Order: sequence, then structure tokens, then C-alpha cells
Amino acid sequence: MYNPSAKETAVVDVPAMNFLTILGEGDPNTAQWYKDAVSALYAVAYTLKFTVKKGDLAIDYGVMPLEGLWWTEDMSQFSADDKSNWLWQAMIMQPDFITAEMVAKAKMQVQKKKGLTAVAQVNFERFTEGKAAQILYFGPYADEGPTIQKLHNFIWASGGQLTGRHHEIYLSEPGRTAPEKLKTIIRQPFLVAEAVPS
Repeated sequence: MYNPSAKETAVVDVPAMNFLTILGEGDPNTAQWYKDAVSALYAVAYTLKFTVKKGDLAIDYGVMPLEGLWWTEDMSQFSADDKSNWLWQAMIMQPDFITAEMVAKAKMQVQKKKGLTAVAQVNFERFTEGKAAQILYFGPYADEGPTIQKLHNFIWASGGQLTGRHHEIYLSEPGRTAPEKLKTIIRQPFLVAEAVPS
């Protein structure tokens, strides 16, 4: 699910998983809240990682990549050319042994040490996506359009119908990676209509 091919679209069945999440709206390229939200997510995620490593569990694990769900109130108005009306949910997947109590304590630690106002809006929730199509995309975020269209065409050709929200998983750090080398998993949940018996 986190290592797809860039050459062909794959179908995955995504199980329920736990995430740190935060909601927002507006163009992620210009909205200060998006930057604040992502900073808060990472701060809580890394606090959890180091707390678990030093605590009774003594488990070391890698912090998972940032993910984003993107949509608009009217999905017919969803356009990569105008992101001002976008709604979004930024997310970082958490191991199964992370609990709501651990997250609450981590949020308190981050708030005390760093004073990030967005930390209060970080939630811990279980997210189920189910059947989805996905493909690995290389390049700038602004040029994803043809790859997204390819993904949608695959779903429609399979007799599927788009459901859920446009999902992206960011495998590269934008500040440390050249735009043409950015790696992003593009995922779209879908349903296949069952044949009606005659």
C-alpha cells in the first residue's frame, strides 16, 4: 500500500488504520493554516515515537509519511487550477499500539515545549478506506493532472465508480527534493457495481 508501481495502476484493499489527523481548508500552497497543521502533526508524531522508544514498550519505529485527503463541497467544482475552495485532512498513520491516551499526553508535551496553536486541533482517529486504485507519481504536485486522470480512467474502465476522497501520500520532503523527483502515491477509493441478476 505504501510502495506501488509507477508504471501501472494497482487495486488495493486498504484496512482500517489509526491516524493523527487535522482538518483545514484553502490552497495548501498559500494557506498559513496548512503549514501550521502539518508542523503540529509532525511534532506530535515524533513526540510519540521518542516516548515509545524510551518508555516501557521500548519500540523504535519510523514515522510514516504525510498523507492528505482533498475534496470540495461540490466535487464537480474540484479543480487543480483553483485550490482556494479545497477542503482537506492532513494525516500521519500510527502503529496499532499507539493509544488515544498516549496521543493526548504527546499533545500536552508539544504544547508545553513548542506552543504550537494547531496542536489543539490534532485528532486521533481510525480511518477505513476499503477498495482503492493507486499509482506512484514522480514530479511536481502541480503536474499531477494527467496521472489523476489515468487513475480515474482505470476505475471507470473497470466498471467502477469514484467514492470517498482524493488521497495523496507524500513519500518525499518538498524542501529537500527537486520538484521533478518528488514521489507521491495517488489513491482513489472506488466501488464496482454488482451485476443485477436477470
